[in-house]
Amino acid sequence: MEVIRAKTAGFCMGVSLALQKLDTALSEAAARAGEPRGRIRTLGPIIHNPQVLAHYEARGVLCVRDAAELRPGDRVIIRAHGIPRQVEERVRAGGALVVDATCPKVKKAQLAIARATRQGETLLLFGEADHPEVRGLISYARGPAYVFGSAEELADLRLNPARAHVLASQTTQDRKTFSNLEAALRARFPGLTVLSTICDATRERQEEARSIASSVDVMVIVGGRQSGNTRRLADVAALSGIDTFHVESVDELDAKSFAQKMRAGLTAGASTPKSLIDAAENWLASL
Repeated sequence: MEVIRAKTAGFCMGVSLALQKLDTALSEAAARAGEPRGRIRTLGPIIHNPQVLAHYEARGVLCVRDAAELRPGDRVIIRAHGIPRQVEERVRAGGALVVDATCPKVKKAQLAIARATRQGETLLLFGEADHPEVRGLISYARGPAYVFGSAEELADLRLNPARAHVLASQTTQDRKTFSNLEAALRARFPGLTVLSTICDATRERQEEARSIASSVDVMVIVGGRQSGNTRRLADVAALSGIDTFHVESVDELDAKSFAQKMRAGLTAGASTPKSLIDAAENWLASL
């Protein structure tokens, strides 16, 4: 089978930086072998990929879900998605040593929201309400904050026309959809402030997935099921009308699903290691 592999598949800049910071913390800990030292912990999964998390857990890095589980002296790596501002303040106040591995694009969005809402403006955030990045973003709002995931959810919000509104987005959302939402909101609120918070890497990956899907018989998307950007790549590919398979590893693929297929497209989420993408490409090429 011919395989068309996306050039943008795999780790983005933010994920690479976060893992580099974790690797540095591990190296520094190893250099101090024999000396008293705090544990290395991540507050929430550092990225959304189960294989990567298992790799670091085997090296002694555990993921904690609550800041209350941390001890003074622990070296805490803040996840690439960021964490709520109030949680970070509690971690620092508790005596943990913080290494901020928040993606620079997410950090930029957090600070932009803080500046744009400093007078109590209402934040309207396009994203997934239960996603950790979104929980972090809205914590920087200085006024009321609403999260919506679709035009329908936005229309259902009861917004005060007398208030100033700020529109922003989760960094991994679709730019075209966001533009349509912006146009609809400007009709309601002519003075709307719009923040450009969607990551260019997200746009490039989605555009490449869309382009590849238009020229193949089937698409394979490799990445964690908890990864929002990976799920959206699968959505983009599926909209082309071809069979699309979102898997975490090649072991989930079944050769029977590829019968009569001659050309496969392959891409992966921003937190997917190269080894998993290579394995999928080799498996597809062997059919």
